[in-house]
Amino acid sequence: MVAAHLAERLEPVFHPDSYGYRPERSALQAVETCRRRCWTYDWVVEFDIRKFFDSVSWDKVIRAVEAHTDARWVVLYVKRWLAAGLRLPDGSVTERDQGTPQGSSVSPVLANLFLHYAFGMWLTRNYPAARFERYADDGIIHCRSQREAEQILAALAVRMAEVGLELHPGKTKIVYCKDSNRQGGFPHTEFTFLGFTFRPRGARNKYGVQFTSFLPAISKQALKKLSETVRSWRLHRRTGSTSAELAALINPVARGWMNYYGRFFRSALYPLFRRISTYLLRWTMNKYKKLRTWKKSMQAMGDAAALRPRYFAHWAWVKPAAR
Repeated sequence: MVAAHLAERLEPVFHPDSYGYRPERSALQAVETCRRRCWTYDWVVEFDIRKFFDSVSWDKVIRAVEAHTDARWVVLYVKRWLAAGLRLPDGSVTERDQGTPQGSSVSPVLANLFLHYAFGMWLTRNYPAARFERYADDGIIHCRSQREAEQILAALAVRMAEVGLELHPGKTKIVYCKDSNRQGGFPHTEFTFLGFTFRPRGARNKYGVQFTSFLPAISKQALKKLSETVRSWRLHRRTGSTSAELAALINPVARGWMNYYGRFFRSALYPLFRRISTYLLRWTMNKYKKLRTWKKSMQAMGDAAALRPRYFAHWAWVKPAAR
């Protein structure tokens, strides 16, 4: 009820380039907007706030809430949630004096409210020519020149210190959005945002001409996590399971990956899906004596894919193939 009460009053106030935890806004929309702006702006400031949810100032959050509602019961419950202790797995309780508890239904709207004033309004007021996308404490600022990017980054560090926050040194940097029309050597020509790595990539226009564009694709870190998930399934050892049971395990997860990471440069997912198919081939060989060779297993899997091409969700993009 508190979250709904605040959201009703704050949604019209929030900046349109704030995408995290808001109705009818998504991470993919933030990535799409970022991709489009990287073609227009040459420089990017990638920033991340260190331990944001553990460092938010209670006083500033409460003042911001009081500025948007006169309901005393809402302010009362916000204060109680902020001050509530954190129960650890061993049963002990840790007292807190700052930060907003992650997992609470009201934390997302409080985080957006805090950063609306600490970052969004500040940037718009001081650097009106710059553009940004923010998802919770992860954000991208688009700049017209290297000098402007350096100025904004220096000012942003000071601004975060003013509100009791700190930029993560390892995840904050200036990036040059290099493509076929932008030349020059610079130390950083890629960045990662919401699981996608933006960097120069080969592309082809509608006339078949190849060129270099600054595009997003699934990041190495995200791809590694997905690979760990596939490995954890141990598909080749599930000989007691039917193909329908394997499909019920794989398909919901694979569809989620396709819908999210496959939205941009989906070919980056193909090696992962080929790996799933290889596990399925090994499952076939281990389960059926008459399909103990790669050749026979591949023939059987190929026939199955031809008969029911969407039996496994990833077959829509990658058909069964050799090792």
